Amino acid sequence: MTPEEILQDIHARASEASSQSVIANPDIRERVDYVCRCMSNRAGVRLLMSCLLGKLDKPQVDPRKPYTEIGGEDCFSGRAYDERYLTRFINTHRLPVNPTTAFLTPTLRNIDHPLTTRQQLVGRPRNLYQKTLELLEDVALQRIAADVLFVETMRVLMLLRDEKLARIASLLNALTHAPGALPLSSEAIITLIRQHLACRNASRLPVLVVAAAYKVAGERLAESMLPLNAHNAADLQTGALGDVEIRLLDEHAVVTAYEMKMKRVTQDDINAAVCKIVRGKNRIHNYLFITTDAIDPVVTEYAATFYEKTEGTEIAVLDCIGFLRHFLHFFHRIRADYLDAYQTLLLQEPDSAVSQSLKEAFLALRQAAESGE
Repeated sequence: MTPEEILQDIHARASEASSQSVIANPDIRERVDYVCRCMSNRAGVRLLMSCLLGKLDKPQVDPRKPYTEIGGEDCFSGRAYDERYLTRFINTHRLPVNPTTAFLTPTLRNIDHPLTTRQQLVGRPRNLYQKTLELLEDVALQRIAADVLFVETMRVLMLLRDEKLARIASLLNALTHAPGALPLSSEAIITLIRQHLACRNASRLPVLVVAAAYKVAGERLAESMLPLNAHNAADLQTGALGDVEIRLLDEHAVVTAYEMKMKRVTQDDINAAVCKIVRGKNRIHNYLFITTDAIDPVVTEYAATFYEKTEGTEIAVLDCIGFLRHFLHFFHRIRADYLDAYQTLLLQEPDSAVSQSLKEAFLALRQAAESGE
């Protein structure tokens, strides 16, 4: 079988097993469950899947040797299996793992030795890597067949996916509005978004605050938003000018770029923006920083000095909530549409950018706000 056919077979067997584990050994079963459900670090389960796929495609290899740098006939490229086959499969079945390869994470990068249990991988939580290495050793020492371990891994991931989808569906059902119900006021929406921004690991949310505004008001402004880049994609890598890029309708050139900060904007940030503006093929009209922190007047004044130097590009620093307040009151009649757009963008984000708990927190906060609690 090809790697694609192997994955489809594993998926079919996992679907058939459903809620029933296919592993009799309780210790191995516990390790699989831990690795699959460790939400603070998803690299372990993706490493495990890559190594198992390599083993099933080429039975002669050692699943503990997913690096060609190790040398020998029993090693293989785990990253190649990860990127060529797993990425598409994971996205197709919406499996709750990282959207990118595990082999570029700091812990798993540049390794030239087998991943045995004698090795100490530097990463957190330590228990995750230890259990992942133990599972690879279980296969290498034939304590369990690679296909059985892969089926169990897939089964747990599918259960986890369905559990998460069910929780989201339940929270969405609680938001059903009664006919003729009064929508939240602009100030109530601002309070709701402020509460959401105050949650942990919310660095992606300011991007969605601005993006939702252009989703609902873009046509009125004769402007449209370019597709958002991944939350961890560097501007130098993507060629983007900022986190949110705006262009005029029917034109390709970016006219406004937004860069989001969950900290104070500094003069160094302004200088970096100027470099991007100068490198750009087309002159943009506005380069706007959106921050959730305090704004330093000195930095604001410094930014204003670049209008002439850049031949007409204004650089400014705006408060995130202030931006939202002005937008909602200026477009007061579409405030409910804005909230729906923010929610849609939020739920579409991969868990690596916006965690499941952060999505659930917003839905719970909105349900409380709309019910008057």
